[in-house]
Amino acid sequence: MKTQAKFAILGMAVLLAAGWAHAQGKISDGIVKIGVLTDLSGAYSGNVGPGSVLASKIAVEEFGGKVLGKPIELVSSDHLNKADVAASRAREWIDRDQVDVVTELGNSAVALAVMNIAAEKHRMTMVTGAGATRISSESCTPTNVQWVYDTYALAKVGTLPLVESGVKSWYFITADYAFGHSLENDGMRFIKEGGGKVLGSSRYPFPGNDFAAYLLAAQSSKADGVAFASAGADLQNEIKQANQFGLTGKQKIVAMLMSITDVHGVGLDAAKNMHFAESFYWNMDDETRKFAQRFYKEAGKMPTALQAGQYSAVLNYLRAVEKAGSDDVADVMKALRAMPIHDAFARHASLRADGKLIHDMYVVSVKAPQQSKEPWDYYNIVKTVPGDQAFMPLSESKCALLKP
Repeated sequence: MKTQAKFAILGMAVLLAAGWAHAQGKISDGIVKIGVLTDLSGAYSGNVGPGSVLASKIAVEEFGGKVLGKPIELVSSDHLNKADVAASRAREWIDRDQVDVVTELGNSAVALAVMNIAAEKHRMTMVTGAGATRISSESCTPTNVQWVYDTYALAKVGTLPLVESGVKSWYFITADYAFGHSLENDGMRFIKEGGGKVLGSSRYPFPGNDFAAYLLAAQSSKADGVAFASAGADLQNEIKQANQFGLTGKQKIVAMLMSITDVHGVGLDAAKNMHFAESFYWNMDDETRKFAQRFYKEAGKMPTALQAGQYSAVLNYLRAVEKAGSDDVADVMKALRAMPIHDAFARHASLRADGKLIHDMYVVSVKAPQQSKEPWDYYNIVKTVPGDQAFMPLSESKCALLKP
């Protein structure tokens, strides 16, 4: 009897130990490390940058600071909008510092460079700030997700309703690099598919300051709509200068990618009545307001869609690690694709096989100054576009991961 009791106790101890080990999960080096590689000082720093670092911090704090009993550590760095700088930092983070996931990557050239390095080293990337469609199409990798938007969705949601409303002829002013080209190409496609036509385009070297020549070319084209395929500080300068040249009175100015920070920067009087595609608005409902007020408390401004998307990406990465019981990238990717995704940013969301997060998008219009009832009350949501209507269908994707 004594021997049987000893075996029974020993067996119970083994089971308890196994259960405890499972609850703790498999964390490769005893810590989950998240690297936020972003534009901290350049043209896009207002849309991502310090705000994306803060959004990541909020997600970690909301999750509880630990996952599977192990601490979560956040590191950040400035990629200076240079792919070589980003690639060097990513290699250093992965090889020396054991970073598990590199995220934000708010520049398409940067994202494309870093996601390939991460795939080679069996680490994860979560692109929240870069929008080139190829990131989850022909350049997709098995360890990358594109979380917030792409130029296909921005162009489709941002141009088709305007073409249908009578803005039939267009002229593009485009940032001359991967993101700008992708936004221009996708925009031209949907304008033509909607029955419109493109009269011309001008490409400027990024970053830009003086847009006079490009704006005069757009003005002389007499196009119904002038599309700015750019973002951040460049976009704000374009809008201000377009007002100075009088384009806004005769032609429809369309931002292919605009954020609430851009609206704040140029002011409601300059931006009023502009329509564009958005993926988040802070004043949409109780969930968005709760996150936004937490962000505002530390940042002194409301979050952009890209910053809200960064919060969502980090939060769901941690949820996936917990669900998988592991920080191994294959386990995390499998968990992300299987689990429901809903938070202050992501609505009706799911992660596809090509790594693209499919979620609701919105057509918004900028309020006139007299319509705004409180600070940062800038948008009217004109239309909600379900993700399966906004994003590229899998049938059009060139992602090799979709092949049998």
